[in-house]
Amino acid sequence: MPYEHILYDIDDQILTITLNRPDNLNAFTPIMREELIDAFDKADEDDMVRAIIVTGAGRAFCAGADLKKGKDTFNYKLRGEEKEGELHRDGGGRVTLRMFRSKKPIIGAINGPAVGIGATMTLPMDIRLASDTARIGFVFSRRGIVMEACSSWFLPRLVGISQAAEWVYSGRIFPAAEALKGGLVKAVYPSDDLLAAARALAKELIVDSAPVSVALCRQMMWRMLGADHPMEAHKIDSRGITAMGQSADVAEGVSSFLEKRPAKFSMKPSTDMPEFYPWWEEPEFK
Repeated sequence: MPYEHILYDIDDQILTITLNRPDNLNAFTPIMREELIDAFDKADEDDMVRAIIVTGAGRAFCAGADLKKGKDTFNYKLRGEEKEGELHRDGGGRVTLRMFRSKKPIIGAINGPAVGIGATMTLPMDIRLASDTARIGFVFSRRGIVMEACSSWFLPRLVGISQAAEWVYSGRIFPAAEALKGGLVKAVYPSDDLLAAARALAKELIVDSAPVSVALCRQMMWRMLGADHPMEAHKIDSRGITAMGQSADVAEGVSSFLEKRPAKFSMKPSTDMPEFYPWWEEPEFK
């Protein structure tokens, strides 16, 4: 599908998705929502994509939901988007759930203000970097609404319940330095250096790694965050070790180590995931 509100660019196995409404501070729209979901679908099926960077065009990352509809912005029933007898699905949650399922590592390059969905959409990304001009806000309480985009699941897991509570209850907007101190971002860079730093990190993640191994490890870690006992991890570890231990990638990984040469992994996430994948049943929305 052609994109109106995002840019999709692949260079050297790194996909950069750019939120592209700079005149509106990249405010989130239904069009952007559908385009982001489609972009992650496309990336998962494209074995030329090894890692994904998400950033914003212009001086903002994303200023949150587009509020042009004023006080009725979140009144989906009045706007005709909530059908009789059906529970409306949060659009931001649809995006973050799709990121959660990604087979490719995701890096957020938060280049400027990231507020509301602009902040919460970064939470299922594996690593977040920020520019020194970034300002972040979980502003729900200041709009009289509630946390969205599955952020009540993601945020406390990333920064701890106390830090999450402080940011969410107050709804205040805080600088990149505080995001770094609170564990939300890995590092802060001058604006002009941010994207280069994100690309260098992406390259580090993929240059010597096997794509199927990364895809499996990504899902193993994210999904074990909700497990009630380490036995759940042991079950999946055991399946993974058994399946991959017989694979061409493991044979190549061990041989290349012994022969002291770079590995050339041949397995593809689009076609060569082991039979036990996915090992989870996607919960039903109801």
